[in-house]
Amino acid sequence: MSLPSSFNPETAQNLEDMEKQFAVVAVEQAETYWNLITKVAGSKLRLTKYDDEIYEKFQEHFPEYKDLQRLGKFTEDELKTKEAKERWRNFIKLFEEKVADFNFGTLLRTDASAEYGQFTACFVVRLQFYAFEIARNKNKLNDWAVGHQ
Repeated sequence: MSLPSSFNPETAQNLEDMEKQFAVVAVEQAETYWNLITKVAGSKLRLTKYDDEIYEKFQEHFPEYKDLQRLGKFTEDELKTKEAKERWRNFIKLFEEKVADFNFGTLLRTDASAEYGQFTACFVVRLQFYAFEIARNKNKLNDWAVGHQ
């Protein structure tokens, strides 16, 4: 979906149909990713050509997620505090010019040991998804999913 060149996000109304379209795209992306990691071990995947750099900067900017338990399971609230939002903004700026659709909304599992679900997923921007899922894949936290459909 592309927006007209005259679109001004500062004055746009929250259009219910547009929100529904964004939600549909986020769910489709989640289904695609889940289907992928149930067929191929996450540790064998590359999600972007910048995986190594995203992983390195994620570790640098968010050292708390070097703890694999915390990387594997966190709460949505951890990402939504004023301080966390500022840290994420600074991280995301590093990839604005590199990663396509870096700020598109998508779903992220809050628990790497579970499938996507009402209580195990939250809405994030795509770069947050990449940061967590690349780190989980590199640390084999998604490998269990192969064969689970």
